[in-house]
Amino acid sequence: MKLHYIFHSGFAIETDDTVVIIDYFQDSSDQKINTGIVNDKLLQSGKKIYVLSTHAHPDHFNPFILEWRNKNPKIQYVFSKDILDHRLCKKTDAEFIDKGDSYEDDTLSIEAFGSTDQGISMLIHINKSLIFHAGDLNNWHWKGDASEEESLEAEQFYLAELTEIYRKYKVMDLVIFPVDPRMQKDYYLGAEQFIEKISTKYFTPMHFDYEYKEASAFKAIAKKNGAKFLEIKEKGQTFELDL
Repeated sequence: MKLHYIFHSGFAIETDDTVVIIDYFQDSSDQKINTGIVNDKLLQSGKKIYVLSTHAHPDHFNPFILEWRNKNPKIQYVFSKDILDHRLCKKTDAEFIDKGDSYEDDTLSIEAFGSTDQGISMLIHINKSLIFHAGDLNNWHWKGDASEEESLEAEQFYLAELTEIYRKYKVMDLVIFPVDPRMQKDYYLGAEQFIEKISTKYFTPMHFDYEYKEASAFKAIAKKNGAKFLEIKEKGQTFELDL
């Protein structure tokens, strides 16, 4: 199995016969819009394509992805329901799931868990592997700006969502999770709490824009918790996973 880093929170999972694109909002090329590993390679692979979006924020959802079906009408779209609620697409454009819902076919299944911001997080079952994309699920404590009470409330909200996931799954093969330096103080806290609670084989950061060094600082914490850290150094990077 391969994991492709597109940009920010955008990733693609590739197996021998399937490609799953998650939270695309721009492709990996900095030279020309909508060019890079997705448009120039993965969509041309001839494999079965799934396109997932965890919520409507513009750094996680780009309506341009719906144009891909003009070239490949068999693409299966699975979106968080808030994307439909915000009228960013039509009801016929995708399958829509909310927290507690699921999507399943002969190739994969997707479970929708909660978020501490908008939309959902997604657990993808594919080739007997469990792959978690957090969307905007995180301990968004903003300790540098928020009051102690507000930070505590945010943390309790996050830990409640994390506990719900843990009740059902105590081990995951790959976790893709925000490590967002904008929070400044303890910006890695939510990710650390996640892998402390849920045993994780591979961990990769997301939602860090171009702050590669700051995202990679989580490597020691991942290692301490027994997770193999996938260090992202550039857009379009590909990892070979033993899954």
